[in-house]
Amino acid sequence: MSTVAHWIGTALARDAGVKTVFGVVGSGNFHVTNALTEHGARFVAARHEGGAASMADAYARVSGELGVLTVHQGPGLTNALTGLTEAAKSRTPLLLLAAEATQPTSNFYIDQAALAAATGVLPDRVTAASTVAGDLRRAYRTALVERRTVLLSLPLDVQAQPFEDVPMPPVQVWPRLSPAPETVEQVADALARAKRPVFLAGRGARKSKAELTDLAERAGALLATSAVARGLFNGDPFNLDVSGGFATPAAAELIADADMVIAWGCSMSMWTTRHGTLIGKNATVIQVDANPGALGVHQHVDLGIPSDVSTAARALIAELDRRGQRTPGYRTETVAKRLAGERRWRDVPFEPEAEAGRIDPRTLTVALDDLLPAERTVATDSGNFMGYPAMFLDVPDEHGFVFTQAFQSVGLGLGSALGAAIARPDRLTVAALGDGGALMGASELETAVRLGIRDLLVVVYNDDAYGAEVHHFGPHGACLDNVRFPETDMAAIARGYGYAAATVRTADDLAPVRSWLAAPRDRPMLIDAKVTTTRPSWWLEEAFKGH
Repeated sequence: MSTVAHWIGTALARDAGVKTVFGVVGSGNFHVTNALTEHGARFVAARHEGGAASMADAYARVSGELGVLTVHQGPGLTNALTGLTEAAKSRTPLLLLAAEATQPTSNFYIDQAALAAATGVLPDRVTAASTVAGDLRRAYRTALVERRTVLLSLPLDVQAQPFEDVPMPPVQVWPRLSPAPETVEQVADALARAKRPVFLAGRGARKSKAELTDLAERAGALLATSAVARGLFNGDPFNLDVSGGFATPAAAELIADADMVIAWGCSMSMWTTRHGTLIGKNATVIQVDANPGALGVHQHVDLGIPSDVSTAARALIAELDRRGQRTPGYRTETVAKRLAGERRWRDVPFEPEAEAGRIDPRTLTVALDDLLPAERTVATDSGNFMGYPAMFLDVPDEHGFVFTQAFQSVGLGLGSALGAAIARPDRLTVAALGDGGALMGASELETAVRLGIRDLLVVVYNDDAYGAEVHHFGPHGACLDNVRFPETDMAAIARGYGYAAATVRTADDLAPVRSWLAAPRDRPMLIDAKVTTTRPSWWLEEAFKGH
């Protein structure tokens, strides 16, 4: 006879096939974590639950597997909340196993369900030994199939109850939503009329590259993505790369001039549409999303289609082929020639900022792009700096970019990078952080060394400030004493954790990075890049227009 705690860990690892679990172990989640590892799951111990949550989130995004996180009751959950909120807003399939103290007199007692619901995490609970099989199956299915972040609370008294070891009930997957035939015909008619169509793909389209590429070719559509789907259409000559605040001048102009925009698994938030300015006033706007609740939330749409993206795209391909309908649309020789020379931000000329002892972040990032191997994963934290690594560092595909910005929290970048590195150990992982975020998550620097993650380059864009606030309020004459800090030697801190490290003030200072890349790597590396401070990044200037 087993216990409820032991069976939950056993069932997830043995029956559900969970391979990797992140967390911090306390007394409340000790037994369930041991059961997971006993049956083959790898447990990745973080130094803080916030870091563990970001690791699990990024691991799920990059690997395509369910993210699993385990924490102690009470403070274990509250420590993880910011990372969990990011995952919930991003609809990351993630299952959180949190021990729960149910007696109000316990110092660990909090209303965990209310806390989760307030952040967008779906709360669930194991209520008794008699219901545990159904409770676990329900929470697991919701997280995996509905792509939601789910809290499964494990009351301490219930965990200790005896339970017979039985297989976990199988998870039933519902059929995917499909568009109605008349809707398919309506969209095909609209594509026939369109002269300049653009497809805008988001997170919900990341598994639909082949279908959308084929459909775009038939419809003469240009291809663009939201930031989280960057890299999806790499290699296509009519790929615009990212829409929104990160868009190049060429991409922004071509998207704004479109007479038809179809958003595929993309919410069309203000960031992706530049506060709506990239959607032409006379453009026909269609949105396809498997989540009906996402249709028309951020942007007016002429037609909202509740459907799985791949299913809808295949239905349209079949309808266009039935009609023999192929249109050149936006795919002209002129557009192709322009994109060949203006697709990337590094194709846009710039004059480096001159500031003594500091390097322009564009100069730094272009030099790194040339140095680093093409097979890479780029994970960015939040801040004024983030557009530079996000747009000046190329990524090989949609799995090579981890953009945890749904909650816009500073401090999640390093944890995200570690989760991505564990999911794709075959690639060099680049953690792009500001100095504020690096110091917030500094405890996880040790995690990388302890786990033997050697193919990790941490790049700290260090302006000794919360740069976004400096550039937001500084021009209005506000006092900035509270958002500027004394110089921090991030390289020295990293060496203390066991990293190779370099301080970079000019491009020539990247020589140690070149040596680290060329030699067999025995440790991760951190770059303390002293970047210029005189002006905001272009994307931040764009964002300020909405405030």
